Amino acid sequence: MFETFKVFLRNRKAAIGLVIVLAYVAVAIFGPMILSADPMGRVGRPHTPPDAETLMGTTRMGRDVFAQLIYGTRTSLAVGFFAGLLVVVIGTVLGIAAGYFGGLIDEIINFCTNVVLVIPQLPLLLVIAAFVGQTSPFVIAIIIGVTSWAWGARVTRAQTMTLRQREYIQASELIGEPAHRMIFVELLPNLLSIIGFNFIGSVTYTIITQATLEFLGLGNPMSVSWGTMLYHAQNSSAITVGAWWEVLAPAVAVAGIGIGLSLLNFGVDEISNPRLRTLGTIAAAAKAQEKLDRQRAAGKLEAAQ
Repeated sequence: MFETFKVFLRNRKAAIGLVIVLAYVAVAIFGPMILSADPMGRVGRPHTPPDAETLMGTTRMGRDVFAQLIYGTRTSLAVGFFAGLLVVVIGTVLGIAAGYFGGLIDEIINFCTNVVLVIPQLPLLLVIAAFVGQTSPFVIAIIIGVTSWAWGARVTRAQTMTLRQREYIQASELIGEPAHRMIFVELLPNLLSIIGFNFIGSVTYTIITQATLEFLGLGNPMSVSWGTMLYHAQNSSAITVGAWWEVLAPAVAVAGIGIGLSLLNFGVDEISNPRLRTLGTIAAAAKAQEKLDRQRAAGKLEAAQ
């Protein structure tokens, strides 16, 4: 376990992404405890620029943008991780069931997966959210979770079908290993990298989609999240009146967590994919050789002088 973590940290993309994500998680957990402020309370005049008292200024209602950003981080990350977990559980269960058992089960699950993949994702979410009405962030998470599992199920099914043809799997079946042990002991550990990609990608997608839905007014305007911050900034014409800080704070927060999760995903992909890991090693060796050649050329030039 410790060796795996060291290999993980040696990858620059994975290490940087992990630091960014952990920083967001720390803010989400400890920020509201340390700040102990009411994000919906009025602390100053409307659209006060950032100063010593209000680090990120105030909104049109005189609310502290910094306090809303801290509390919004907790809400947005909680929704992202909850929906990501829901997507992973549904996609993994259906993908393994389809790939391992095959037959009628595979046909039914594959049909449902194809139907969900064909339906445009964002319009479907907009229709469902509009039908439900102004929903809480966690209702949005459930809506995203139950409509975004198809891609993960398809990839998990394909990998499960590949693993099922391996010799050690067939040997375990021949000696009479039960299906549940085959799935949890033989198959699931070999699917962890794909499950990790699915989870990280689902969290990224959920956070951005939640912000989009709430920005369009389909969320609960009384909740505090990055999306509702952008929604209120749009309604108050923050950019038009010069209150750029009201838009900048949530926009940078969404972009930052997106960059962190993407770097983490790229790093995990390079670590688990031998081809990408080999290409990275070759590139590092080429850079080292180029640096060595420059040093040798500089040494010869000094000796000639």
